[in-house]
Amino acid sequence: MSKEDIVERIITDAQNEASAIIAEAEKRADAAVKEAELRAERDKAGARAEADMRVKAITEGRAASARLDCAKIELAEKRRVLEAVYSEALKLLSEMDEKTSLKLAEKLLSQYAEKGDEIVFSKEYKYCDGVKKLEIVKKLGLTVCNNREDIGGGFVLRGKTSDKDTSFRALLEADREQNISDIAVGLFAG
Repeated sequence: MSKEDIVERIITDAQNEASAIIAEAEKRADAAVKEAELRAERDKAGARAEADMRVKAITEGRAASARLDCAKIELAEKRRVLEAVYSEALKLLSEMDEKTSLKLAEKLLSQYAEKGDEIVFSKEYKYCDGVKKLEIVKKLGLTVCNNREDIGGGFVLRGKTSDKDTSFRALLEADREQNISDIAVGLFAG
């Protein structure tokens, strides 16, 4: 083997070794690129899933908030309607005819008045003279206060031991406490 053959052989071996090293490097580079692409796809899918979860949470949160706001508005309107019902009832009680008003007064006096109580009429009560003439007033020795007060219609009873608020406003408040649920169901069912 000549010197040139040896040099040629060394160069060929070096080229083969270089080619092998380059092929191995390219193989590792391809594997690294594929691994990086796979990792990037996983990261991208994870980020997309996280973004979807955040969008869903925000959407659900806003929807819940909107439902709550709607429920608050609906409740306020229902309260307004119920308030209007009781306002109308107070108006109707105040506008009762004399016969009906005196029947109610007699019933209230029979139920709540005690001997010697004083009747204090509302400023807007129209049938004071009729109440004074009721048999129950004479029977229990009830007196009538000369001063009228702003008590929401009807009258109150002032007694030696206790006062009783039988004004229209108080009667409606008592009714409200007992019957508001049933009235609401009747008005807003369905």
